[in-house]
Amino acid sequence: MLNIGCHLSSSKGYMNMAREALSIGASTFQFFTRNPRGGAAELVDEADCAEFNTFSKENGISVILAHAPYTINPCAARPEVMEFALQTMADDLRRLEYVPGNMYNFHPGSHVGQGSEEGAKKTAATLNAVMWADMQTTVLIETMAGKGSEIGATFREVRDIIDRAEIPDKLGVCLDTCHVFDGGYDIAGNLEGVLEEFDRVIGLERLKAIHINDSKNPLGSRKDRHEVIGGGNIGLEAFGRIVNHPALRELPFYLETPNDLDGYKREIELLRGLQRS
Repeated sequence: MLNIGCHLSSSKGYMNMAREALSIGASTFQFFTRNPRGGAAELVDEADCAEFNTFSKENGISVILAHAPYTINPCAARPEVMEFALQTMADDLRRLEYVPGNMYNFHPGSHVGQGSEEGAKKTAATLNAVMWADMQTTVLIETMAGKGSEIGATFREVRDIIDRAEIPDKLGVCLDTCHVFDGGYDIAGNLEGVLEEFDRVIGLERLKAIHINDSKNPLGSRKDRHEVIGGGNIGLEAFGRIVNHPALRELPFYLETPNDLDGYKREIELLRGLQRS
């Protein structure tokens, strides 16, 4: 069965998210570690974490995905902005040790005129400052759409970050279907070719999760505007190929479509219905 969930609000803790996920038929979920437009984080509720660790095992909730806030820029030109990213990511990863064995996803940042190579160097330096050898969380670099001066819009830029990592065995990639499509990778018309390029440049063993979203914009638009499944330019037929591809079908999928809980429930059922046994 397709391992799929959606983005949920973390304001009421892990147990609330777990129960909400099960209520819509999800087997996993994603959440922001803190306010996505700010820097504040709730205090760690150790009892909630412990209860969730047991509950998730008993109820078949698979690896969950924590998402760093949008406000961080780990390759910023200004030292104080880069320091904010470092401190936020370090705090997030310490907190995630209370729910071990899960994943942490982040946007690799915008080079703001420094160039993509310098951006990759700085993002890798941030990772090297916040990661440690026996950490229990896998950190994921998200593929981006390439708007503005974003890095991570090409597989080569993602690989450039990984090549500079000091703890590469704790590092993976989250492929966002909307982002890569908007970035110019034709997953709708040439999924096999895109995955072959991913494998050649990064290695499919690094691919740990999928953000499964349709796109409001055409191929190569570099816009990053998500659409409901089947309602955009990627299209339902392409998602059928995505959820059935042997390199992808066993990975966890996370919906970030513009939806409410009922909409997510329908999309989970839709995508599971597309997957062949």
